[in-house]
Amino acid sequence: MSTPNQSLIGALAKYKKRYIAGVGALFVTALLQQVTPKLTGNFFDELDAKTLTPSDIGIYVAILLGTIAVLALFRFVWRIFVFGTARMVEQDFRDRLFSHLEKLPASFYHTHKTGDLMAMATNDLQAIRGIAGEGVLMTADALSSTLLTVTAMVLTIGWKLSLLALLPLPFLAAAASFFGKFIFVRSRAVQDQFGKISDVVQENISGTRVVKAFGQEAEEMRKFDEANKTYVARFMSMVRIGGAIDPTIHLLAGACFVLALIFPGRAVIDGTISFGNFVSLIQYINLMIWPMMAMGWVVNIVQRGFSSYDRIQTVLLTEPAVATTAHPVKVDQIQGSIEIKGLTFHYPDKKRPALKDLTVTIRPGQTLGIIGRTGSGKSTLVSLLARVFNPPRGTIFIDSVDVLDLPLDQVRKAIAFVPQESFLFSRTVGENIAFAPGDWTETQVRGAAQTAQVEQDILEFLPEGYETMVGERGVTLSGGQRQRVGLSRAVLKNAPILVLDDCLSAVDTNTEQRILGGLRPVMKERTTVVISHRVAAVKAADLIIVLENGEIVESGTHDDLIALGGRYFRTYQRQQLEEAIANAE
Repeated sequence: MSTPNQSLIGALAKYKKRYIAGVGALFVTALLQQVTPKLTGNFFDELDAKTLTPSDIGIYVAILLGTIAVLALFRFVWRIFVFGTARMVEQDFRDRLFSHLEKLPASFYHTHKTGDLMAMATNDLQAIRGIAGEGVLMTADALSSTLLTVTAMVLTIGWKLSLLALLPLPFLAAAASFFGKFIFVRSRAVQDQFGKISDVVQENISGTRVVKAFGQEAEEMRKFDEANKTYVARFMSMVRIGGAIDPTIHLLAGACFVLALIFPGRAVIDGTISFGNFVSLIQYINLMIWPMMAMGWVVNIVQRGFSSYDRIQTVLLTEPAVATTAHPVKVDQIQGSIEIKGLTFHYPDKKRPALKDLTVTIRPGQTLGIIGRTGSGKSTLVSLLARVFNPPRGTIFIDSVDVLDLPLDQVRKAIAFVPQESFLFSRTVGENIAFAPGDWTETQVRGAAQTAQVEQDILEFLPEGYETMVGERGVTLSGGQRQRVGLSRAVLKNAPILVLDDCLSAVDTNTEQRILGGLRPVMKERTTVVISHRVAAVKAADLIIVLENGEIVESGTHDDLIALGGRYFRTYQRQQLEEAIANAE
């Protein structure tokens, strides 16, 4: 696969053999097109000289029909090779774009909206296909047709009269250059606005429940209408430029006809050229109209394509911030020890550190509990561990190796990560649980679901059990069901490190206790990090840390922290009281 910094011309060059075959067939087509005007001219000359016989007419008809048949064949060939190859180029770019998006870090998606990226994968790629198909075709056709037609004109009526008849052509080139500059800029604005419209639509479809719950349908329609009107305004601005090209070309083509009537027409009167040659000239000029029009369309297609290519290249040239180092340290089997040394981490756009001077050690098979308020840095810590973001060098170690030196794929395979918002794909429940790489049996899938206490829900409440298709993002399941399916997926992965990032927040306390009870045997075999706002979820951990503003303010076992009488103790007391009140009710 081609590299992200490869030029568009380089991407087309990958299929140069197919393009050569297509352009070759196109050249033959353009060459055969010169036969008709010449035959027509000869026909009229013989007709004028009264030397034409019925058998001659039959020969002319046979040659013309044969020429038309061969033209049809070669037109089919160039369509297959040129337009077919354009689809291949589009496929390559789509593969490159998707593959590159998969490699980009989470921070990239904080600044790039989904709708705009989807617009690149649809509208912009279609514009690039336009260059690879119609652009290549029209450029080759216009050049070959122009070259052959001008040559035929010179051979028929001489270079002086041909030059006089084609005087408008330089003005056409100047007009194409003039209009092209405006089309590029305005096309970029159109594509950017299309991305914004796509984003509005995507957000409203994904958040339709919120929109309806707050009665914001009218307001969202107003926002979409504004974005749509802006898109139309920008598109019309581009269309006005594109619309000026076609009349300009027809004007210049008409000027060619006028010049043909003035100069070659006078030559016919003077007897310098024959009437048949004059008829051939008119047909040659007719043949020149298509290349003239094609040049206008080429300018439009190419400028729009390059504008879209420029947008896509912006993404393709974005280097993945999280990647495997040039000289990684390969570990045969990760055991799961985690060591954090003096970790301080800043998000690029934040002045205050998200984490400050954290030091923690966890041996294989131990459990670390993390308690803290919202925004205290809990999720940031586990995101750095899983290299969703890159931690500072020398701060996080797995099996005594800096996590930055481990191959990225090995780190990701070694960690089963369960976020608070479990993302489910539009597949069956069973396929979502078996998402991790591996050939999982039905027994293994059901075992993971049982451990996560979700099998009963699957069998009782879902119409087709494990074969039930979940809606987009798992919208057909409740929040607690989605979380437990996500937990099942992590349990099945059987990685040496298990990270639970407040992933049971949507279930009640009793269900949480049953799930944690089912997880105990699993957690004994793995290093586990449990983040929760409930003390009950972390009280059995080997080590508990309390985070406040990115710093560890308390650490120890449950008994140690209760004896300390600090933040952890107060949180525990409050939650015990809340639970007692809930049970009493």
